[in-house]
Order: sequence, then structure tokens, then C-alpha cells
Amino acid sequence: MRTYDLTPFYRSTVGFDRLFSLLDQSTSDAAPGYPPYNIERTGENEYRISVAVSGFAQNELSIVAKENTLTIKGEKAANENGSKAEVLYRGIAARAFERAFQLADFVQVKNASLENGLLHVDLVREIPEAKKPRSIPISTSAVSAPQVVDGSAEKVAA
Repeated sequence: MRTYDLTPFYRSTVGFDRLFSLLDQSTSDAAPGYPPYNIERTGENEYRISVAVSGFAQNELSIVAKENTLTIKGEKAANENGSKAEVLYRGIAARAFERAFQLADFVQVKNASLENGLLHVDLVREIPEAKKPRSIPISTSAVSAPQVVDGSAEKVAA
């Protein structure tokens, strides 16, 4: 049961839409469980999302990266092989799905592959040089008096 209404915050704030959307999603009761997925760290700045999409063909899946959101959608064709066989028991889920992942800043999709019923999406975090932290050297100067660049200051004082 949800007890918080975040609507007034949407009306009175600018630029915090993503924050309130994340709060709104975290309080929702409907936690999607289909399809199951794993998130792995494959390197220092490399990640892999593996989604179990057994039964889906490559042309029935779509991956969209927009801003900081990665969306994976799957839609099964209406009639797979043209047969009108009656299914007595359906244990293999073939329902449509949409799974969205929030990506951190500077995370880009590098590759996507479908193998053995798993959709692998490889991500890499590439921070631009301008945004990377840099070390600033600290200099020590033993001179306490200000240095005169030109000798004209002595001439003016005399």
C-alpha cells in the first residue's frame, strides 16, 4: 500500500523529476520479475546485463538507450509457426515484456548479443578527460618578499 503522494513535488520543482521518479518507483508494489536478469561487473569500468529471453528470436527483441535509461523490450509474434495446435500446458512464458535499467552518467552501451537464450548487453563507463579528477601540484616558495619583475619600481621610488 502506498501512502505518499509525490504529485505536489512534481509541480513545484524543476530539474528533480528523475529523483522523484526514482522515489515513486521504489515505493510501488509491482516489482516486475519477468524476465529474470543478472548484472555483472566484468572489469573496472565494464558491466554486463544478462536477461533470460528464452523463446524470443532476435527480431522480436529491441534495445533502446535514451539519456540515462536502457530499455529492453520483447514481443512475441502472434502466430509462431502457423500451426493451430492446441496447447495443453503452457510452462514456457512467451508474454511481452519491457525491462528498464537506470544507467549512471557516462555509461554507454558497447555491444549486445543473443546466445543460448540469454541476451547479453555490454556496458562501459567512459569518463571524459575534462571530468576526470586531476592532480594539482603544490609549489613551495621560500621567498617572503614580493619579487619585482622589472627594475622600474626601484627607479620610481628613488
